[in-house]
Amino acid sequence: MTTSESAGVVFDGSGLGEWTDEERFSVTAERIAEYAAATNDPIDAHRSGEIAPPVFAVVPVFTSMAPAALSVAPVELLMKLVHGEQDFLFHRPIRAGDELAVRAKPIGYVGKPNGSTVVVYAETRDAAGELVNEQWMTAFFRKVDAGPGEGEQAPEHRITDADRASEPVAKVTAHIDSDQTFRYSPASGDPMPIHLDDEIARMAGLPGIINHGLCTMAFTSWAALTELADGDTARLRRLAVRFAKPVLPGQDITTTLWRTAAAPGVAAYAFETEAAGQIAITDGRVEINEEN
Repeated sequence: MTTSESAGVVFDGSGLGEWTDEERFSVTAERIAEYAAATNDPIDAHRSGEIAPPVFAVVPVFTSMAPAALSVAPVELLMKLVHGEQDFLFHRPIRAGDELAVRAKPIGYVGKPNGSTVVVYAETRDAAGELVNEQWMTAFFRKVDAGPGEGEQAPEHRITDADRASEPVAKVTAHIDSDQTFRYSPASGDPMPIHLDDEIARMAGLPGIINHGLCTMAFTSWAALTELADGDTARLRRLAVRFAKPVLPGQDITTTLWRTAAAPGVAAYAFETEAAGQIAITDGRVEINEEN
Protein backbone atom coordinates (compact mmCIF):
# COMPACT_ATOMS: atom_id res chain seq x y z
CA MET A 1 0.00 0.00 0.00
CA THR A 2 1.10 3.54 -0.65
CA THR A 3 0.31 6.98 0.59
CA SER A 4 -1.15 9.77 -1.53
CA GLU A 5 -0.34 13.41 -0.76
CA SER A 6 -1.86 16.64 -2.09
CA ALA A 7 -1.38 20.14 -0.64
CA GLY A 8 0.06 18.68 2.54
CA VAL A 9 -2.77 16.18 3.11
CA VAL A 10 -1.81 12.51 3.29
CA PHE A 11 -4.21 9.58 2.87
CA ASP A 12 -2.65 6.29 3.93
CA GLY A 13 -3.66 3.26 1.86
CA SER A 14 -1.98 0.82 4.24
CA GLY A 15 -5.20 0.75 6.26
CA LEU A 16 -7.28 -0.56 3.37
CA GLY A 17 -8.79 -3.98 4.08
CA GLU A 18 -8.11 -3.83 7.82
CA TRP A 19 -11.19 -4.72 9.89
CA THR A 20 -12.18 -2.77 12.97
CA ASP A 21 -12.59 -4.75 16.19
CA GLU A 22 -15.84 -6.69 16.23
CA GLU A 23 -18.59 -5.06 18.25
CA ARG A 24 -21.77 -6.60 19.68
CA PHE A 25 -25.24 -5.09 19.61
CA SER A 26 -28.37 -6.37 21.34
CA VAL A 27 -31.56 -5.40 19.51
CA THR A 28 -34.55 -4.52 21.68
CA ALA A 29 -38.12 -3.78 20.70
CA GLU A 30 -37.85 -0.46 22.55
CA ARG A 31 -34.84 0.65 20.48
CA ILE A 32 -36.57 -0.33 17.23
CA ALA A 33 -39.77 1.49 18.19
CA GLU A 34 -37.80 4.59 19.21
CA TYR A 35 -36.08 4.66 15.82
CA ALA A 36 -39.35 4.18 13.95
CA ALA A 37 -40.97 7.03 15.89
CA ALA A 38 -37.92 9.27 15.29
CA THR A 39 -38.28 8.79 11.52
CA ASN A 40 -42.11 9.16 11.38
CA ASP A 41 -42.32 5.58 10.10
CA PRO A 42 -45.97 4.52 9.61
CA ILE A 43 -45.39 0.75 9.27
CA ASP A 44 -47.00 -1.13 12.17
CA ALA A 45 -44.30 -3.80 12.52
CA HIS A 46 -41.70 -1.03 12.87
CA ARG A 47 -43.73 1.11 15.28
CA SER A 48 -44.39 -1.90 17.54
CA GLY A 49 -40.69 -2.79 17.70
CA GLU A 50 -41.11 -6.21 16.09
CA ILE A 51 -39.10 -5.59 12.90
CA ALA A 52 -36.49 -2.85 12.48
CA PRO A 53 -36.90 -0.20 9.77
CA PRO A 54 -34.32 -0.77 6.99
CA VAL A 55 -32.08 2.21 7.81
CA PHE A 56 -31.94 1.11 11.48
CA ALA A 57 -29.25 -1.25 10.12
CA VAL A 58 -26.76 1.62 10.40
CA VAL A 59 -27.25 1.92 14.17
CA PRO A 60 -25.22 -1.17 15.21
CA VAL A 61 -22.33 -0.24 12.88
CA PHE A 62 -22.34 3.51 13.45
CA THR A 63 -19.41 3.62 15.88
CA SER A 64 -17.29 1.46 13.55
CA MET A 65 -17.70 3.57 10.40
CA ALA A 66 -15.77 6.74 11.28
CA PRO A 67 -12.74 4.92 12.76
CA ALA A 68 -12.55 2.80 9.60
CA ALA A 69 -12.60 5.91 7.38
CA LEU A 70 -10.07 7.71 9.58
CA SER A 71 -7.64 4.81 9.38
CA VAL A 72 -7.08 6.04 5.80
CA ALA A 73 -7.88 9.76 5.98
CA PRO A 74 -5.99 11.97 8.50
CA VAL A 75 -7.82 12.24 11.81
CA GLU A 76 -7.58 16.04 11.67
CA LEU A 77 -10.00 15.97 8.72
CA LEU A 78 -12.84 14.69 10.90
CA MET A 79 -14.66 18.04 10.84
CA LYS A 80 -14.53 18.01 7.01
CA LEU A 81 -16.22 14.60 6.84
CA VAL A 82 -19.76 14.41 5.50
CA HIS A 83 -21.82 11.39 4.53
CA GLY A 84 -21.62 11.19 0.74
CA GLU A 85 -23.39 7.94 -0.11
CA GLN A 86 -24.98 4.96 1.65
CA ASP A 87 -25.77 1.56 0.17
CA PHE A 88 -27.48 -1.29 2.05
CA LEU A 89 -27.73 -4.90 0.86
CA PHE A 90 -30.23 -6.77 3.03
CA HIS A 91 -30.15 -10.53 3.58
CA ARG A 92 -32.96 -10.39 6.12
CA PRO A 93 -34.54 -7.76 8.38
CA ILE A 94 -33.23 -7.04 11.87
CA ARG A 95 -35.70 -8.23 14.52
CA ALA A 96 -36.19 -7.62 18.22
CA GLY A 97 -34.09 -10.09 20.20
CA ASP A 98 -31.30 -10.32 17.62
CA GLU A 99 -27.76 -10.47 18.96
CA LEU A 100 -25.61 -8.90 16.28
CA ALA A 101 -21.88 -8.83 15.58
CA VAL A 102 -20.60 -5.97 13.42
CA ARG A 103 -17.30 -4.88 11.92
CA ALA A 104 -16.12 -2.49 9.20
CA LYS A 105 -13.11 -1.89 6.97
CA PRO A 106 -12.02 0.80 4.50
CA ILE A 107 -11.81 -0.63 0.98
CA GLY A 108 -10.75 2.30 -1.19
CA TYR A 109 -10.21 6.02 -1.56
CA VAL A 110 -9.95 8.53 -4.39
CA GLY A 111 -9.32 12.26 -4.57
CA LYS A 112 -10.68 15.15 -6.63
CA PRO A 113 -10.03 18.90 -6.32
CA ASN A 114 -13.43 19.52 -4.69
CA GLY A 115 -13.09 16.65 -2.23
CA SER A 116 -11.96 13.10 -1.56
CA THR A 117 -13.87 9.95 -0.71
CA VAL A 118 -13.13 6.94 1.46
CA VAL A 119 -15.39 3.91 1.01
CA VAL A 120 -16.08 1.81 4.10
CA TYR A 121 -17.61 -1.65 3.90
CA ALA A 122 -19.41 -3.07 6.93
CA GLU A 123 -21.07 -6.37 7.66
CA THR A 124 -23.61 -7.38 10.28
CA ARG A 125 -24.02 -11.03 11.32
CA ASP A 126 -26.38 -12.76 13.70
CA ALA A 127 -25.53 -15.08 16.61
CA ALA A 128 -25.24 -18.01 14.20
CA GLY A 129 -22.73 -16.12 12.06
CA GLU A 130 -25.15 -15.61 9.17
CA LEU A 131 -25.07 -12.33 7.26
CA VAL A 132 -27.94 -10.01 8.13
CA ASN A 133 -26.85 -7.07 5.97
CA GLU A 134 -23.88 -5.52 4.17
CA GLN A 135 -23.24 -1.80 3.83
CA TRP A 136 -21.06 0.58 1.83
CA MET A 137 -20.64 4.04 3.33
CA THR A 138 -18.86 6.70 1.28
CA ALA A 139 -17.27 9.37 3.46
CA PHE A 140 -16.68 12.65 1.62
CA PHE A 141 -13.96 15.05 2.82
CA ARG A 142 -14.75 18.53 1.51
CA LYS A 143 -12.11 20.56 -0.38
CA VAL A 144 -9.39 17.95 0.12
CA ASP A 145 -7.61 16.24 -2.79
CA ALA A 146 -6.13 12.84 -1.88
CA GLY A 147 -4.77 12.23 -5.37
CA PRO A 148 -5.51 9.21 -7.59
CA GLY A 149 -6.24 6.87 -4.68
CA GLU A 150 -6.37 3.07 -4.65
CA GLY A 151 -8.57 0.14 -3.74
CA GLU A 152 -12.25 -0.44 -4.53
CA GLN A 153 -15.18 1.89 -4.91
CA ALA A 154 -18.76 1.29 -3.80
CA PRO A 155 -21.21 -0.48 -6.15
CA GLU A 156 -22.89 1.76 -8.73
CA HIS A 157 -26.46 2.98 -8.32
CA ARG A 158 -26.68 5.95 -10.68
CA ILE A 159 -29.99 7.29 -11.87
CA THR A 160 -30.23 7.90 -15.62
CA ASP A 161 -32.02 10.41 -17.82
CA ALA A 162 -34.06 7.51 -19.17
CA ASP A 163 -35.22 6.72 -15.62
CA ARG A 164 -36.35 10.32 -15.09
CA ALA A 165 -38.07 10.44 -18.47
CA SER A 166 -40.37 7.53 -17.62
CA GLU A 167 -43.70 7.86 -15.82
CA PRO A 168 -43.24 7.78 -12.01
CA VAL A 169 -44.72 4.74 -10.28
CA ALA A 170 -45.07 6.60 -6.98
CA LYS A 171 -44.59 10.05 -5.46
CA VAL A 172 -44.62 10.48 -1.66
CA THR A 173 -44.53 13.78 0.24
CA ALA A 174 -43.61 13.87 3.93
CA HIS A 175 -42.86 16.57 6.49
CA ILE A 176 -39.62 16.91 8.47
CA ASP A 177 -40.72 18.02 11.93
CA SER A 178 -39.14 20.97 13.71
CA ASP A 179 -37.85 18.63 16.45
CA GLN A 180 -36.88 15.78 14.07
CA THR A 181 -33.13 15.98 14.66
CA PHE A 182 -33.56 16.08 18.44
CA ARG A 183 -35.57 12.86 18.29
CA TYR A 184 -33.36 11.16 15.70
CA SER A 185 -30.06 11.85 17.44
CA PRO A 186 -30.66 9.68 20.55
CA ALA A 187 -32.58 7.04 18.59
CA SER A 188 -29.70 6.59 16.14
CA GLY A 189 -26.75 7.28 18.43
CA ASP A 190 -25.54 10.13 16.19
CA PRO A 191 -24.49 13.11 18.35
CA MET A 192 -23.04 15.33 15.58
CA PRO A 193 -23.64 18.97 16.68
CA ILE A 194 -24.57 20.27 13.20
CA HIS A 195 -27.89 18.49 13.75
CA LEU A 196 -28.45 19.88 17.26
CA ASP A 197 -26.73 23.24 17.64
CA ASP A 198 -27.71 26.08 15.33
CA GLU A 199 -24.58 28.14 16.03
CA ILE A 200 -22.22 25.25 15.33
CA ALA A 201 -24.12 24.43 12.14
CA ARG A 202 -23.73 28.03 10.93
CA MET A 203 -20.01 27.99 11.82
CA ALA A 204 -19.74 24.96 9.55
CA GLY A 205 -21.16 27.01 6.68
CA LEU A 206 -24.68 25.61 6.89
CA PRO A 207 -27.88 27.66 7.01
CA GLY A 208 -28.61 26.23 10.45
CA ILE A 209 -29.41 22.84 11.94
CA ILE A 210 -29.79 20.24 9.19
CA ASN A 211 -31.62 16.94 9.24
CA HIS A 212 -29.48 13.81 9.50
CA GLY A 213 -28.96 12.41 6.02
CA LEU A 214 -29.78 8.92 7.25
CA CYS A 215 -32.99 10.22 8.79
CA THR A 216 -34.02 11.59 5.40
CA MET A 217 -33.00 8.24 3.87
CA ALA A 218 -35.22 6.47 6.41
CA PHE A 219 -38.16 8.55 5.17
CA THR A 220 -37.45 7.32 1.62
CA SER A 221 -37.30 3.71 2.83
CA TRP A 222 -40.77 3.70 4.30
CA ALA A 223 -42.07 5.62 1.30
CA ALA A 224 -40.79 2.82 -0.96
CA LEU A 225 -42.02 0.01 1.30
CA THR A 226 -45.51 1.40 1.70
CA GLU A 227 -45.95 2.22 -1.99
CA LEU A 228 -44.16 -0.72 -3.60
CA ALA A 229 -44.02 -3.65 -1.15
CA ASP A 230 -47.22 -3.44 0.91
CA GLY A 231 -45.09 -2.49 3.92
CA ASP A 232 -43.28 -5.88 3.90
CA THR A 233 -39.73 -5.15 5.08
CA ALA A 234 -38.62 -8.74 4.37
CA ARG A 235 -38.98 -8.11 0.63
CA LEU A 236 -36.46 -5.24 0.59
CA ARG A 237 -33.16 -6.35 -0.96
CA ARG A 238 -31.22 -3.12 -1.55
CA LEU A 239 -31.47 0.57 -0.70
CA ALA A 240 -28.85 3.04 -1.92
CA VAL A 241 -28.60 6.84 -2.13
CA ARG A 242 -26.27 9.76 -2.73
CA PHE A 243 -26.76 12.77 -0.45
CA ALA A 244 -26.82 15.91 -2.60
CA LYS A 245 -28.16 18.80 -0.45
CA PRO A 246 -29.08 19.18 3.23
CA VAL A 247 -32.70 19.04 4.36
CA LEU A 248 -33.82 21.50 7.03
CA PRO A 249 -36.26 20.84 9.87
CA GLY A 250 -39.71 22.13 8.96
CA GLN A 251 -39.35 21.36 5.25
CA ASP A 252 -41.50 19.03 3.17
CA ILE A 253 -39.73 16.39 1.11
CA THR A 254 -41.08 14.63 -1.98
CA THR A 255 -39.68 11.29 -3.13
CA THR A 256 -40.33 10.28 -6.75
CA LEU A 257 -39.77 6.67 -7.82
CA TRP A 258 -39.40 5.26 -11.33
CA ARG A 259 -39.23 1.60 -12.41
CA THR A 260 -35.78 0.66 -13.76
CA ALA A 261 -33.89 -2.39 -15.00
CA ALA A 262 -33.27 -5.27 -12.59
CA ALA A 263 -32.28 -8.93 -12.37
CA PRO A 264 -35.01 -11.59 -12.72
CA GLY A 265 -37.17 -11.92 -9.61
CA VAL A 266 -36.36 -8.40 -8.44
CA ALA A 267 -38.30 -5.18 -9.00
CA ALA A 268 -35.95 -2.18 -9.06
CA TYR A 269 -36.73 1.51 -8.81
CA ALA A 270 -34.66 4.65 -9.24
CA PHE A 271 -35.60 7.63 -7.09
CA GLU A 272 -34.85 11.20 -6.09
CA THR A 273 -35.99 13.26 -3.12
CA GLU A 274 -36.63 16.99 -3.38
CA ALA A 275 -36.79 19.62 -0.63
CA ALA A 276 -37.54 23.33 -1.17
CA GLY A 277 -37.09 23.01 -4.93
CA GLN A 278 -33.68 21.31 -4.72
CA ILE A 279 -32.67 17.67 -5.07
CA ALA A 280 -31.60 16.51 -1.60
CA ILE A 281 -31.16 12.80 -2.37
CA THR A 282 -30.20 11.54 -5.81
CA ASP A 283 -28.98 8.33 -7.43
CA GLY A 284 -31.47 6.46 -5.28
CA ARG A 285 -32.02 2.77 -5.95
CA VAL A 286 -34.39 0.40 -4.22
CA GLU A 287 -34.67 -3.31 -5.05
CA ILE A 288 -37.61 -5.37 -3.87
CA ASN A 289 -37.90 -9.15 -4.14
CA GLU A 290 -40.96 -10.02 -6.15
CA GLU A 291 -43.53 -12.20 -4.43
CA ASN A 292 -43.67 -15.87 -5.46
